[in-house]
Amino acid sequence: MKVIVVGASGAVGRAAVHALGDRHEVIAVGRSSGDILADVNDPGSIRAMYAQAGRIGGVISAVGHGHFGPVQGMSEEQFMKGIYHKVLPQINLVIEGLAHMEDGGSFTLTSGVLNRDPVKGGAAGAAANGAIDSFVLGASVEMPRNIRINAVSATVLEVSAKKYEGFFPGHLPVSSEQVGLAYCKSLEGVITGQVIAVG
Repeated sequence: MKVIVVGASGAVGRAAVHALGDRHEVIAVGRSSGDILADVNDPGSIRAMYAQAGRIGGVISAVGHGHFGPVQGMSEEQFMKGIYHKVLPQINLVIEGLAHMEDGGSFTLTSGVLNRDPVKGGAAGAAANGAIDSFVLGASVEMPRNIRINAVSATVLEVSAKKYEGFFPGHLPVSSEQVGLAYCKSLEGVITGQVIAVG
């Protein structure tokens, strides 16, 4: 199956590529590296990416970032960072990708743990994650041609634990293998409208 992995060079994207690469034709997409270069913050760039890739059987989105900081004093601009850089790009990947998706294909978005298990400073991230999870649920009942859509919601990865040390007290980091298997479940399985929690 031809599968696009957007954000393939990041820790989460690398986990997906590693898990799927032996069985599928993986097209790695990134802003500065990959088989196709694309800026997912630009809908025109997303359209160009799909035009270059052709017909596809699956899309995995492992992109997005947002604001991390206390609610008190948070600005609208800080809050909207997660909406503009995590939520909307992933939704646009679905909207623009439908015309290129094979019958029975699969979209997998990436949210995260903060709306399931909050930490101090994570309210804006929790809102962005919740928006992605809710979009997946709502969109699943409207997907044409038996196309499926899910989200993977992982806690901190072991390979990134040092970077986030102190921000997720009591959270047990998960392995890249565990995260990769979640993307396999979404892409190769039968579920739709689900949030696959890892950790």
